[in-house]
Amino acid sequence: MPTIGRETPDQDEIRALFAASDAVSADLYPAESNHPVYADTLTGPAARFFVARQDGRAIGCAALMLGGGGQSELKRMYVDPSARGTGLGAALLRTIEETGRRDGVRLIRLETGIHSHAALGLYRRFGYRERGPFGRYRPDPLSVFMEKALTPL
Repeated sequence: MPTIGRETPDQDEIRALFAASDAVSADLYPAESNHPVYADTLTGPAARFFVARQDGRAIGCAALMLGGGGQSELKRMYVDPSARGTGLGAALLRTIEETGRRDGVRLIRLETGIHSHAALGLYRRFGYRERGPFGRYRPDPLSVFMEKALTPL
């Protein structure tokens, strides 16, 4: 059974997960439609970074970036292909939402791509709804913007 815990993203194993995630995104979308963040951003005080491990090996990750007014953004959600279809993505998303609730988050937003079918299905099952671009994002026909209220707004 995998474990999920809060860790620092500044690890070789995590950089490898980021590289794998970036390669998938580069295959699906042009560079201007990719919006990754890296360890330097994910180590700041507004970041909550989680790693899923199986037998000590990093097999997934997700980050919650806290913003003002109880808003936050889900970033760097990724599950290694060897662990897909096991419920690990759902477990990571539950961890993110539980952490958000504890930290006073009222709204989680995210951006993903139109070809990321498994991710879109997961987010929809968890109650995320489509919305327009937010923050620094601009309209992009290859992006899907979503949000979920954790508490009444």
